[in-house]
Amino acid sequence: MSCVAVVSFLTLALTIIDPNINRAVFSVAPAQTAIVTTSEGLPATASLLFVGDIMLSRGIGNIMHKREDVDYPFALITEQIRTADLAFANLESPISDRGTNMGSIYSFRADPQAVQGLKNADFDVVSTANNHAWDYGGDAYTDTLALLDSVGIGHAGGGMDHAGAHTPVIRTVNGTRFAFLGYTNLIPRGVTTVDAHPAVAFLDIEAVKQDIAAAKQAADVVIVSYHWGEEYKTAHNAWQEDIAHQTIDAGAALVIGHHPHVVEEVEQYHGGYIAYSLGNFVFDQNFSADTHHGLMLSVVFENGAVKTVTPTMVDFTDTFQPYVNESLSAPTIIEVS
Repeated sequence: MSCVAVVSFLTLALTIIDPNINRAVFSVAPAQTAIVTTSEGLPATASLLFVGDIMLSRGIGNIMHKREDVDYPFALITEQIRTADLAFANLESPISDRGTNMGSIYSFRADPQAVQGLKNADFDVVSTANNHAWDYGGDAYTDTLALLDSVGIGHAGGGMDHAGAHTPVIRTVNGTRFAFLGYTNLIPRGVTTVDAHPAVAFLDIEAVKQDIAAAKQAADVVIVSYHWGEEYKTAHNAWQEDIAHQTIDAGAALVIGHHPHVVEEVEQYHGGYIAYSLGNFVFDQNFSADTHHGLMLSVVFENGAVKTVTPTMVDFTDTFQPYVNESLSAPTIIEVS
């Protein structure tokens, strides 16, 4: 498909609230942008979908095993995932049949076949920078990275060494290059150094700024994923806000948070967007209403700039399958200066 470049001078669009469904749709355009159009005269757009924690072990793993169905966790929501050009999640469990439990009753390890379920659901990139990355040690984490590589799913925040963990995953969508970086503020059990092999990227804001600057040399848009915050708290804390704002000011377009297992605020700041926690997406936590639903964030880019941001709530069946539930109110996007 051929493209032509034209110059358009645009003004900031107003926030649009759709009263018929519980979604706040923010429409944003830059003041001045070089517009790329398709041969049909339409602007080049890319739609990205972000979801929260995916854990394919424990109760969910047992159901998949009994049903002999790796697609089961995503069966009710794959259609929505596939509407996006690219889908991103936090992978909360190693995928391997090797390793030793590092000593927690909350250690997770999914069957190696589970990676095919992620692929079949059309996930393109996951963060592996979280406190569960080393639940079964370095061998299991090595297997996780290799299995993701084998099905073409990028892994942000994890690599065979420190440099690999800090190397962005770059994906080109309809002509726009997106760079994904991932970090954890919670050190995985069994990891004693930033130079561990394999490695997880730790959240050091000065290192993050350097990584963003490097990523911007290879990509048009930088997206940063953070594993942070306090579990089961529906509001972010002051430290998260400071880190998120520094991240946007350093050049990231989006900050995507996870770990609290509940949904937290979504914020617009200095032209960027921050989702402090998307909550659970596939997780066997049904002990509260807050852990029993999550948030999907759909972001449409037009010529490398954010055009719309749409939060949509998901609920879970009693067997932990996520599905869109439009009766749940999605958080209103907060504008801060």
